[in-house]
Amino acid sequence: MNQKETVLLVGGAGYIGSVNTAALIERGAHVIVADNFEKGHRAAVHPSAVIEECDIRNAEAIENVFQRHTIDAVMHFGAYSLVGESMQDPDKYFENNLEGGRNLLNAMRKWDVNRIVFSSTAAVYGNPEEVPIQEDTRTEPVNPYGRSKLAFEYLLKSFEEAYGIHYAALRYFNAAGATEMNGEDHHPETHLIPIILQAALGKRDSIAIFGTDYDTPDGSCVRDYIHVSDLAEAHLLALDYIRNESLTCNLGNGQGYSVREVIETARQVTGHPIPTEECPRRSGDPARLTASAERARSRLGWIPKQPELRSIIQSAWQWARANPNGYPKL
Repeated sequence: MNQKETVLLVGGAGYIGSVNTAALIERGAHVIVADNFEKGHRAAVHPSAVIEECDIRNAEAIENVFQRHTIDAVMHFGAYSLVGESMQDPDKYFENNLEGGRNLLNAMRKWDVNRIVFSSTAAVYGNPEEVPIQEDTRTEPVNPYGRSKLAFEYLLKSFEEAYGIHYAALRYFNAAGATEMNGEDHHPETHLIPIILQAALGKRDSIAIFGTDYDTPDGSCVRDYIHVSDLAEAHLLALDYIRNESLTCNLGNGQGYSVREVIETARQVTGHPIPTEECPRRSGDPARLTASAERARSRLGWIPKQPELRSIIQSAWQWARANPNGYPKL
């Protein structure tokens, strides 16, 4: 990437956004973080970044950010992402994830910014018939969250065809782990690894295993985990790639770990017993979700540096111990 570029990170105060902010700054880029701080944390933002508090649902507010700064490219992390909440309030998800994204794209059009890296999701695939999942796997999301993300991917494609905006739609599997400065601090927390570590810290009595009779080696669900630093590296590579053409690709390790494997590895890393409770399956949980990331490897030259589950959990545990109550309130 051009080190002197100015990159706008929408949602840059969140978990993945804050790690990308730091990665860009370490490469010499100038970074502007646009966030409404509904979910993000000011303390998570790298001190060298410029903060613009705004909400992409407000078209005028996001346009003003482009008016105040000369922006070369955009990374978009500013979506709602709770599956259960999306089932209860789909309007909220389409308003923010689709209409808010449309406001962002129109601001890019107005100010002649023609590159955007979008934080998409494996949820666009729904319950796939085959794994590992490839990018040409049928997209049939089963919840409003996944549908809103897929709808924005279609919008990106349409804006490319009509207005020449190049994009990368990066379909994440399970982002996990931490850097020294940035980790997971969600309210409520829904991700497996930080929930397990809360139990290790004494903040939870036990961990629920939802479903123990799946067609997997130990009966629990299998998921594909990717270190958040590896995820950030893929975004930097994608930012360069889309100077010439757009790209849709999966980001995962291609190797799955079961819920029981994650818990057992966390016990080894933390030295805590981490009690479990076996519960019925949750509706809509596939037995296996793993990615084929061959396209990211071949097109971007992306190779995860921390693919091992133990390394991922160790980094998350180090951050959790250093920040047992999450980020400080600023």
